[in-house]
Amino acid sequence: MTSPLSGQAAVDQLLEMLDLEQLDTATFQGESPQTGAQRVFGGQVAGQALVAAGRTVQDDRFVHSLHGYFVRPGDPSEPIRFDVETIRDGRSFSVRRSTAQQHGKTIFFMSASFQVREEGLDHHGPAPDGVPGPDDVQTMADWVRKYPSRRGAFAAAPQAVDVRYVNDPGWVPPGDRVASEQQRVWMRIDGKLPDDPLIHACALTYASDLSLLDSVLSVHGEVWGPGGVIGASLDHALWFHRPFRADEWFLYDCTSPSASGSRGLAGGRMFTRDGRHIASAVQEGLLRRVGA
Repeated sequence: MTSPLSGQAAVDQLLEMLDLEQLDTATFQGESPQTGAQRVFGGQVAGQALVAAGRTVQDDRFVHSLHGYFVRPGDPSEPIRFDVETIRDGRSFSVRRSTAQQHGKTIFFMSASFQVREEGLDHHGPAPDGVPGPDDVQTMADWVRKYPSRRGAFAAAPQAVDVRYVNDPGWVPPGDRVASEQQRVWMRIDGKLPDDPLIHACALTYASDLSLLDSVLSVHGEVWGPGGVIGASLDHALWFHRPFRADEWFLYDCTSPSASGSRGLAGGRMFTRDGRHIASAVQEGLLRRVGA
């Protein structure tokens, strides 16, 4: 097995993935990295759909929210076509609908809203207290060395996001995970990104799908894979509150208010190291038990 890309090399591959080919004014095409995965990572198709939508909007308008549905699993071996519909261009807001298709069928669709910069009321709740910083928790390499057999194909995939779990990851062996009401993870893009705010928003969208559903399992001390649970994202919503850089550390503070009917709901808040609340995410996922 070849060694995975890491650091700036992996980030460059992420940027290449987000650099969609424009087929006409409202149609784009994207590729998937060939990592051996059986389906396209949800954060990838969401990030690419946002790129497509953002490229049809005026440069002075910045994404403030997106809402998407994962309809079918994506095929990593096939290009993804993104069709963008202009819903509205007003004086302050622009709304787009971005649809991802493969083999003539929709695999994902998203509505995204963009706004010009405006001044107004400004407040947010505090970041969690007493959380160790990213330099004080285990790196992904530390976890892989501890549980080499549990990382599977993801360990060989390009690691554009530096992910550092404050508590146990969701992929440790059954029985090794301590139940917790919170799933907290430090993240950053593991290299330098261009200054384009749309690229940072798309990179954050990509990263936001990496650990959100972990918080549903965390409540029960459950894990992914054999002897635990398999799952898939059903939908994804993300709100961008303040300017940020996705290549700087942010804390992803996730909780799960409810799980039932083989579905789990998860919500996450993202804070910079100095406590600014930069984004919020909500996702529902399909979660089913599997045998050992």
